Amino acid sequence: MPFERVPAGFFLMGSDTGQDDERPVHRVYVDAFEASAYPVTRAEYRAFLEATRHDRPRDWDDPAFAGDDRPVVGVSWDDAHEYCAWRTRGGSRERLPSEAEWERAARGDVEAAAFPWGDAIPAWIPEDGRGPLPGPWPVTLGEPNPFGLYGIAANIHEWCADWHDRAYYAVSPAANPRGPEAGVRRVSRGGSWRHAITISRCAARSKIAPSLRYTDYGFRTVRSL
Repeated sequence: MPFERVPAGFFLMGSDTGQDDERPVHRVYVDAFEASAYPVTRAEYRAFLEATRHDRPRDWDDPAFAGDDRPVVGVSWDDAHEYCAWRTRGGSRERLPSEAEWERAARGDVEAAAFPWGDAIPAWIPEDGRGPLPGPWPVTLGEPNPFGLYGIAANIHEWCADWHDRAYYAVSPAANPRGPEAGVRRVSRGGSWRHAITISRCAARSKIAPSLRYTDYGFRTVRSL
């Protein structure tokens, strides 16, 4: 898995025109970190399954999700957390990104743009962003954003480390926020191959219970520097 460096810096997190839990827009500082260039693939997740005998993802054998170059889907937050722990035991020190790290990585130093590639859906997004599609596309499809990350904000929802709290932005620390201490649902970011629009805005937030496994949910990992 290649990793790309996301430099330390400030950015405007959130949106004044989106959902209520995207407000208020606030300036956040994030330390430098490395992010996987694309979401964890089925090939990479298979190595984890074979090494640990962990439960297989939902619909693992469905042909719609086949292909070593596709993102693994049907994984819960708990599954993704266990994968990161396995990778860390192997020396790679991987973890799920915080919500702030994810949005910083997605924006790619392009301040206030709707999507990682600007304010328009890029031409390489399948079917001009209209879905639902038959399944997720290969993780290396298309062009990387300015930080060298493929598919971020499109294709699949990506789990983040944080608990969700719709009012958290009003009390968020200005540097390296990690979300509330507890909650009921975990945050995810990014688009979904099975939605009417397969790409999401950089600021858009989703949240579901950490034990749920949906076939448009996967993850990418990060490493602290």
